[in-house]
Amino acid sequence: MPPDTLFERITDYANRADPYPLYAELRENGVSRQGDGSYLVGTYHEIAALLHDPRISSDLRNRTDPDPLLARSDDMPPAFIGVDDPEHDRLRRIAMRPFGPPHSPGRIDALQGDITRIAEELIQAFRGKDRIDLVDDFAYPLPVTVICGLLGVPQEDVPRVRAWTNTIIAGFDFSHGEDPEQRRQSAMEARDAMAHYLGDLAEERRGHPSGDMLSALANDEGPEGRLTQPELMATAVLLLIAGHETTVNLITNGMLTLLRHPDILAKLRAAPELMPRTVEELLRYEPPVQFLPQRSPLTDIDVAGVTVPKGASLILVLASGNRDPLRFDDPDRFDPMREDNQHFGFGSGIHNCFGAPLARVEAQIALSALVRSLDDPRLVEDPPPYRRSPVLRGPRHLMIQHSAGA
Repeated sequence: MPPDTLFERITDYANRADPYPLYAELRENGVSRQGDGSYLVGTYHEIAALLHDPRISSDLRNRTDPDPLLARSDDMPPAFIGVDDPEHDRLRRIAMRPFGPPHSPGRIDALQGDITRIAEELIQAFRGKDRIDLVDDFAYPLPVTVICGLLGVPQEDVPRVRAWTNTIIAGFDFSHGEDPEQRRQSAMEARDAMAHYLGDLAEERRGHPSGDMLSALANDEGPEGRLTQPELMATAVLLLIAGHETTVNLITNGMLTLLRHPDILAKLRAAPELMPRTVEELLRYEPPVQFLPQRSPLTDIDVAGVTVPKGASLILVLASGNRDPLRFDDPDRFDPMREDNQHFGFGSGIHNCFGAPLARVEAQIALSALVRSLDDPRLVEDPPPYRRSPVLRGPRHLMIQHSAGA
């Protein structure tokens, strides 16, 4: 049976390569109620207001009809991305202490040398190859190596991390006509396995600090106290997955966009100082997170003249807001020189992406290295094959032909 509702068409894999015409349709319809009782919002100003509205919950347990698998809390509490203040604020503050300002202001800056070294080593492996898969050969190994080093996960365990992550991400595939129960059950089992693995690593370091983030989370006694073991496990899973999955998409979508705009690619090669602004425009133009499916009102609210009832599923389509012509001039044009580029690439409000500073640095270093090093790069297939997830949207493979060096 073909997809019927707008959300079903947006999440249909057949539209993964180019969902933007559907987002334009969403904006024309305003707030769009779906057959299952969910509400889609795709206009910039409404999304911005909702992301800053304390009446909007990120906790699935506040849904009128919560998914019994995704909203469960028997074995492990939700990570801070899935709870509201004040609990969200407490958990996020504890997690932030070893990650960035004000308590660890040099953490991200200190990583720049390592990120550059990893990028250069990966590119060195391209030598002698006239065809590469940007995902498997570069965009995945770079951020996963960085986040595993930051957390203190041994590099030999990266294949296990990738397998668990793929299964967890598959739990957010909204494919029409498929029974999601088994997929979500597998996702929860993978999440539990990863959580216990990370919890065991942290427990080994309790009382024996080793300088990584798992060690800090296990030993740091800040003003808010320590995380409980279940809280630590949930936080570690979030940091590990979010710490590389979105960056893989940012790098891959970024290179795909640059290869489709060879004039801008040439300009970056001549003026590499333009890369920070280019990354900001990539975050608007092809954001790694397309929408937030995990919101619901704590009371009946009015959104653009539509009453969204308490507990309803409220889906904020960030990628649609990023292309809203009422906010951005000529929004379907890729323009690294765009002014006032307040995009939703990292969300907004209290749940603004925790790892945004690291993702920006990784993307700037990675794309700069690729632009500088690849000689006459060309897409082998356009559009490339995409990953299944409509939420974390990006190519599964990105085959690039280039003039291989010796």
